[in-house]
Parts: sequence; structure tokens; C-alpha cells
Amino acid sequence: MTTQTTLPPNLTDDSRAWRRADIETTRPWQIHLPGICQDIINNIAPKASAITDIQLNDSSRAAGREALADALHHLESGCGFAVLNRLPIENMSTEQATLAYWLIGQMFGDPFVQNVRGSLLYDVRDTGGDYTKGARFSVTSDRTSFHTDGAFNPRIPDYVSLLCLKTAATGGENQLISAFTLHNALTQHAAKLTQTLYEPFYFDRRGEFVEGESPTTQTSIFDWDGSELTMRYLNYYIHEGHRIANRDLTDSQLKAMDGIEHLLANEDLFVQFSLEPGQILIANNHWTLHNRNAFVDHQDPAKRRHYVRLWSSRCY
Repeated sequence: MTTQTTLPPNLTDDSRAWRRADIETTRPWQIHLPGICQDIINNIAPKASAITDIQLNDSSRAAGREALADALHHLESGCGFAVLNRLPIENMSTEQATLAYWLIGQMFGDPFVQNVRGSLLYDVRDTGGDYTKGARFSVTSDRTSFHTDGAFNPRIPDYVSLLCLKTAATGGENQLISAFTLHNALTQHAAKLTQTLYEPFYFDRRGEFVEGESPTTQTSIFDWDGSELTMRYLNYYIHEGHRIANRDLTDSQLKAMDGIEHLLANEDLFVQFSLEPGQILIANNHWTLHNRNAFVDHQDPAKRRHYVRLWSSRCY
């Protein structure tokens, strides 16, 4: 990423800078899963040993993208996310549902590796991990805090998607917020703090590096390429990154991050909803931050909360 040190032009009229009141009633993110997508899935005869070895051909991919044009519009020019409603998982095994999800994901972009082990599909469920001991939030039941995925990676995925297979007993609601809105609000009240966010910060890589690489990444929180805003953020990982690098956050950096956290706590700025089994959430990972509330899971292991995550890069 090339660090941009000049603030972008006024973004207040940008359609990507929404607040809760702008979209909560109409819920433009709700997209019916087109029948052609299900037809394409039904015509795939798995011949590979692994789901991730199964690829759509170019014509099926193009047909799927055309059918999902509304969702793609929301990802790029609208609210920054969409919920596809839905896969009929009550009539599918977990493997069948995951395969269908994998194929739909290819209609949006190219699969993107999620960790140093090369995983393309990642199970999101509580395994008893502790983020204070190096675990990623995705294997805990804790509130994650607003973030973008892969923020500590040299290259980030363009899209992040989640397939809901099973929900928690209580809690675990999804929250989303626009980085354009955060950028505007912070700039309006403290432009110097926004400028600070275009300067380098250290991010903890949470063990996602190979021998010889640094355990931290140094990059800016905000970046502007002339048409799109990118925000890399997870508050805890930044504090940990500076601790590991033995570099104290400056007063201006601390104030800028406090400004972000203050805005992220403003319920007028974000939307919240719960996914239902079979629904797929997909978000633009450049300028849409997401959060998951803490949850209490079922006692029965067979009923415990289970999502499957897919990262994608744009294919156009």
C-alpha cells in the first residue's frame, strides 16, 4: 500500500458515506439469491476431493455475476455490503452448503488465502481461544470490536463474506459501519487527527507470518487512491503491534484512535442485525468495518454457532 499523506476531497456527498437512518428502514442490503445461482450450483458435479478444488467455468461465473449485479453495486457504490437470502441449508448437508457458498463466492471474486497455512475457507466458531494470549477473535465468543479483516497483512482481501450455518443461543449480532462516514465525522471535528491516520502504525500479525518475517506490519490506517478509501483497523492489534515493536503510540496517534473509538460507539452511525442460517453476508473490506457482539453458545456441541468465512479479491 502506498501511504497517502494528503487528505482526499470532501467525501460528505459520497453515497458510500451513510448513517444508520439512511438505510435501516429500506434495508437495501437484503438481496434475494437469484434462481440462476442455484441452477448453476445444482449443475456442478463434484469430482475433486476437496471443496476448494472445485472451480466454476467462465460462463457460469459470468452468468452468476450478471444475476448478482445488485449485490455487486451495493458492495462498490452503495452501503458496502449485502446479505444474500438464502441457501436452503435445511435440505443440505454442511458439506453441500459449504460447496454452494464456495461457488457463489467465485461469482464475486477470486478466493484469497486467509492464513499462512493457505486456508481458503475458514470456520468461525468458538474453540475456547483467548485473544489476550495471541488467539484471533474469530475463535472466541468475545465481542470482536469494529475492524477490517486481514488489516495486518501486506495485502488485504477486497471482500469478506460469511455463511451462517448455525447461530448462538444468544448474542452474536452483526454490526457494520462505513469508513467514509468515520472519515467525514473525524475530519469535520479534528482534521489534524485524520491526517495522523494516514501515517504509519504498527499492527500485530497474530502469528500470521513465516520464519524470517517481522511479527508486525507497518502501514497507515487510512489510505486514499483517488477513488476509494481503504481503512485498516482493529484497535487491539494496533496497540499490540506497537508493544511488540517497542514503539510507543504518539499522543496524536492515541488521540486519533480515541476519536475513531468514540465514533464507533455512536449507534446512529452503524446498523445491526442477526444472520439466519443459510444467509450469506458479503462486505467491501476496504471501507466497511464489521463487528460481532459477544455471544453465549448452546450447551449441545451439535447446535453451537458456526459460520464459514471466505475472503475474495476482485476479478475485474
